[in-house]
Amino acid sequence: MTPSTVGSGAQGALHRYKMQRKLIWLLFLLPALLIYVRFMALPLFNSLALSFYQGTGLTPERFVGFENYVQLFTNPIWRDRFFNALGNTAVFFAIHMLVQNTLGLLFAVLLASGIKGHGLLRTIIFLPATLSVLIIGFLWRLILNPQWGAVNQFLKAVGLDRFALPWLGDPTWALIVISLVSVWQWVGLPTMFFLAGLLTIPDELTEAARVDGASSWQTFWHIKFPLLLPVIGMVAVLTFVGNVNAFDIVYAMAGARGEPAYSTDLLGTFFYRTAIAGEHPVAIPNMGIGAAVATVMFLILMVGVTAWLVTTQRKTEV
Repeated sequence: MTPSTVGSGAQGALHRYKMQRKLIWLLFLLPALLIYVRFMALPLFNSLALSFYQGTGLTPERFVGFENYVQLFTNPIWRDRFFNALGNTAVFFAIHMLVQNTLGLLFAVLLASGIKGHGLLRTIIFLPATLSVLIIGFLWRLILNPQWGAVNQFLKAVGLDRFALPWLGDPTWALIVISLVSVWQWVGLPTMFFLAGLLTIPDELTEAARVDGASSWQTFWHIKFPLLLPVIGMVAVLTFVGNVNAFDIVYAMAGARGEPAYSTDLLGTFFYRTAIAGEHPVAIPNMGIGAAVATVMFLILMVGVTAWLVTTQRKTEV
């Protein structure tokens, strides 16, 4: 047997081994791939297909092309409500980004510092996230009741009667209040993500900074914060996706119409009324328009997430 024959045989064996490894990986990935295709990809494509049809019931049969999208962006029945919901969703997202994630980072820094009672504090911060959104909405509606709710009763007790407002009945405050309730419930999730990121930072880096005379703030800003940027980006994307799809907290606290006067209406509640409950003055559900709304929501999510991925990739390359 010549050396060249031995070499070709070894290369063939190596090639077969790599193919076997790939087949094993595919075998393990196949169940998850099937579940994803069945419950994620197919419904997405079905929704996209429905957006090109009109008709009654859950399966409209009359093909209308892009007419549903034209109606969504030009017909006042749909256009005004859609852009109102889009603007409210942007405000809802902004409040979560500024308040929820900032508080989550602050709580994570306190917990990572080993503050006394950090175990109990961690439990208190995360506990609301374990409760049902419907329960949260019901409890806060009681707390914010303008007549006998705890918030207004407290304000009156300390002499701040002029601040005792109908929080969920005032279009100026309703969306902000509901957003802050949502922040209170979910602030534990970014806290846990940030805490996990902080705990992975080597102690040697902070010790070296301390030896060089850096203050706690300088250590955080110049060492810990840059190392947390990937986690911050991931939390921002999860916040974006969750807020664009938000529905349950508004439904629980302000109803399907986003009362008062649609001031708390989000894309999720607008989609629900359009496709399932029926939108005033058209009381009949319109699955074609609803599918168009769902497709636009998907496009918003895709553009936002893609922009983040491209930006992150560029920073990594630099």
